[in-house]
Amino acid sequence: MRILHTSDWHVGVTLKGRARLDEQRAVFGQIVQIARDESVDLVIVAGDLYDTASPSSAAQKLLTATLSALRDTGAEVVAIAGNHDNGPGLEALREWAAAAGIHLRGRIGKAADHLVTGQTAGGERWRLAALPFVSQRYAVRAAELFELSAADTESAYADHLRRMVSALSQGFSGDEVDLFCGHLTVVGGKVGGGEREVHTVADYAVPAAVFPASTNYVALGHLHKAQKIEGPCPIRYSGGPLAVDFGEEDHTPSVTLVDVTADTPARVRQVPLSEAVPLKTLRGTLEELREVEVDERAWLRVFVTEPARAGLRGEVAELFPRAVQIHIDPVMRAEAAAPRQRRSGRSPGELFDAYLAETGHDDPAVAKLFAELYEETQTVAAEET
Repeated sequence: MRILHTSDWHVGVTLKGRARLDEQRAVFGQIVQIARDESVDLVIVAGDLYDTASPSSAAQKLLTATLSALRDTGAEVVAIAGNHDNGPGLEALREWAAAAGIHLRGRIGKAADHLVTGQTAGGERWRLAALPFVSQRYAVRAAELFELSAADTESAYADHLRRMVSALSQGFSGDEVDLFCGHLTVVGGKVGGGEREVHTVADYAVPAAVFPASTNYVALGHLHKAQKIEGPCPIRYSGGPLAVDFGEEDHTPSVTLVDVTADTPARVRQVPLSEAVPLKTLRGTLEELREVEVDERAWLRVFVTEPARAGLRGEVAELFPRAVQIHIDPVMRAEAAAPRQRRSGRSPGELFDAYLAETGHDDPAVAKLFAELYEETQTVAAEET
């Protein structure tokens, strides 16, 4: 069977106030065309469908239209909620999704509810365990819903996830293609500079060993950089279909195609998305910047390394109409010989850890408390008890 693995769509994302729905519409159109041209049997969207828990009506329309278009290619479609999504809100769409032939999982229910089965046109049977994002504070309740014994509140997040993955994979038989999809951080994954949450810190990371060796392919979302994870079975992050901020400008937006059978190893291809609009950072004096050639489609961040003067920002804006950020920074000229530590695009947790180290207060307990407090302000609080 052939699988198209994608994730972290962040439908409705903006860039410094600039709407990007038109960009996303073009990228999703290309993904649909790839699914059709490649005769894909199954599409997996591994979380963070939306950029916020309260998406606009236009964002909702684009998401449902894209999922429907993918289903119209003849492929089965499975989509799960990520940490940016309103899980219960997506769950409310399940009736529509089921009627459209789309398997949507927004929140944690009974273990059996997270198993999706199917058969390709060629007769290949498959089973997929679909696990939406589980926050740390909801892990105990999720374990209880899975009817796991001794859901100890003191157990580590990774232990709760390990037991949930084990429960979901009990039915993996080896005589069908056994798949897992989840929205989580696995030890060894490279953050890549663009994630805007602290759910990637150590307390949220689970070891790759939680996935049984019999799993034919693990399709992950959450880290926006496309990458393979070393483990007992094929594990991969597809990466996002477009860079959501300048911390991701070096990423290659893509989808992952996987060819696999029950008794042959997964063969993986990364397919770049040419419709994705690039992000680019430029640095230099005004005269140096005049000589730079850039992709006319690109969104730009510009650092002007000369002293501020009246009209300078306007000249830069006229030179680069696609500049969404312009920084007049004379300090950079003086420090050009000594590279500065990169801060743009780093997650709040990484920046706070760097601050602690720089001030001589590198205390893991303080970093953990910061992660917990930040999560309280970012994680959707609509999970039912």
